Amino acid sequence: MTMPAISYLQVALASLALLLVMAISVWLKLGIVKSLLIASFRTVVQLSLIGLVLAWIFAREQWYEVLAILTFMSIIATIAAKNRVKKPYQGLFWDTALAVFVSSWVVAIFGGGWVLSDNAATWFRPQVMIPLLGLILGNSLTAVSLSMNQLVSSFHREQSMINTYLALSATPWETAKPYVIAAIQNGITPTINSMMVVGLVSLPGMMTGQILAGADPHQAVLYQIITLFLIATSSTLGCTIATLLIFRRFFNPQWQFVIPPSANTSH
Repeated sequence: MTMPAISYLQVALASLALLLVMAISVWLKLGIVKSLLIASFRTVVQLSLIGLVLAWIFAREQWYEVLAILTFMSIIATIAAKNRVKKPYQGLFWDTALAVFVSSWVVAIFGGGWVLSDNAATWFRPQVMIPLLGLILGNSLTAVSLSMNQLVSSFHREQSMINTYLALSATPWETAKPYVIAAIQNGITPTINSMMVVGLVSLPGMMTGQILAGADPHQAVLYQIITLFLIATSSTLGCTIATLLIFRRFFNPQWQFVIPPSANTSH
């Protein structure tokens, strides 16, 4: 059984469900009606535009066009992750970009070029790489931002303790390691938690979409397992890279703890 094509009328009917959210907001004075309307409008516009772009790219299958949109997606993810760090410093953008780009691209190329393809030469296939990288980026940016925010905040909060350990001849890594480990654990915990209950409490978006489109449930499950494994790998790799880059920023070659200059407008 395949699902019928969705009409604009069905989309309009689905939007009526938001009236309940608005009613709750008015009743409890949540103040989210305006934000919800703006978010809903942006959802329609942004997804409609990306739908047109993807249809064009899918039809052409040019590697440089795929590369361009993957780069654009990664830059947006980098900015989103960077903006979630409450105590920004100079160089934060580049640290975030390196963590996001390396972790997501390495895993996406591995997944799209080898795991989900029988020919590594066609790794740039837009039908595979664009949605796959989108799934990975969406989870990695959250994990990376959680790790970075916690580690930077911990370093600011524990300055006295860190300097005390250094004064007692501890190395920078010995001093920072507990904070680094805690930050990485904080970043990857949401991914691990979602994997713990997948299939029992929730059906992930990719699997649900395939089933609704009429795909074999068994195949949908296998695709979902693969993507979850790739997401977990990318998230862990991204958190590790990000925390090590922050460690490098906060400890100089002379084994001194330094707070990098704050970044207001500079990257």
